[in-house]
Order: sequence, then structure tokens, then C-alpha cells
Amino acid sequence: MDIEAIRQGKEKELAGIDLEDETLAGCSLERVNCAGANLVGTDFSHCNLQGARFDGANLLGAVFKRADLRGNFLGANLMQSDLSEADLRGSNLRGSNLMGAKLTKASFAGAFLSGANLSGVNLQGVDLRGADLRGANLNNANLKGANLAQADLHGANLSDTSLEECDLRGANLAGASLVGANLLCAELAGTNLEGANLDRACVVGTEMERV
Repeated sequence: MDIEAIRQGKEKELAGIDLEDETLAGCSLERVNCAGANLVGTDFSHCNLQGARFDGANLLGAVFKRADLRGNFLGANLMQSDLSEADLRGSNLRGSNLMGAKLTKASFAGAFLSGANLSGVNLQGVDLRGADLRGANLNNANLKGANLAQADLHGANLSDTSLEECDLRGANLAGASLVGANLLCAELAGTNLEGANLDRACVVGTEMERV
């Protein structure tokens, strides 16, 4: 397939394609279909990928700095990818693997991350307002100062996770594992903690009214 045609946005059906280590930075690729594609190390920096499909794609080490990623990444491999300052608002990332990904200043507001693997990921200060994180694995992740207001974390694994100064107002943590979690000075007004496991969790300085 003609790489220049892809860069110019003329090719939209790229399911299963091999574009490993290609550079597509700055391209306008709205609604492109890359389901099941091999995109290891591919550079999508500053790309417009709104409405794109990456379901089941291998995006190991791919670069999406400041890209518009409001699309579908169902079951995608995003391990060690760079999503710094990327726009993922409302994106479908259900069942995706984000271990080792760089997420500095990325926005996941309203994103669908149920069943996603975010174990050990640095999400400090990241916007996750209203995100669907049901059953997600956030074990040992750094969520210090993150915005999780109104997020759904039902049944999520937050064991040994840093939630220090995190905004969890109105969030659903029912049935979540918070074993050994650090909730120092987290905001918990209106948070649902029914059935949550807070064994060994640090709740010093936590706002607990209406919990």
C-alpha cells in the first residue's frame, strides 16, 4: 500500500496492515480503520485520529504525543506507548493494555477503560473525570492528584495504588480493592465505598462526609 496515500488521508481501510516504525506524524487520519494492524513503534505525534479504529492493534511503543485519539482501542496493545498530552476523551479502551505507557497530561475524561490494564502506570494529575474503570487493574499505579470525580471504579484493583490528593468526589468504588492504597488527603465526598476493601489503606486527612 502507498505510504504517501496513507499520509495524505486517502487510504482509510488499513485493517491488519504492517506499518511498524513508520512515521505518520502530523497527518490527518480521521476515521481510519487500523483494526488488528501491526503499528509497533509507529509515530502518530500530532495526528488527528478522531473516530479511528485500532481495535486489537499492536501499538507497542507507538508515539501519540498531542494526538487526537477520540476513537476505538478495544483490546489494543498500548504497552510502552507515548500518549503524552493526547486527547482520549470518550475513547473506547476497554480491555486494552497500557502497562508502561507515558500518560503525562493526557485526558481520559469520559473514556471507557473497563477491564483495562493500567498496573504500575504513572497517572499523576491525569483527567479521568467520569471515566468507566470498572474492573480495571490499577495495582501499584500512581494517581496522585488525578481527577476521578464521578468515575466508575466498581470492582477495580487499586491495591498499593497512590491516590494521594486525588479527587474522588462522587466516584463509585463499590467492591474495589484498596488494600494498602494511599488515600492521604484524597477528596471522598459522596464516594460510594460499599464493599470496598480498605485493609491497610492510609486515609489520613481524608474528607469522609457523605461517604
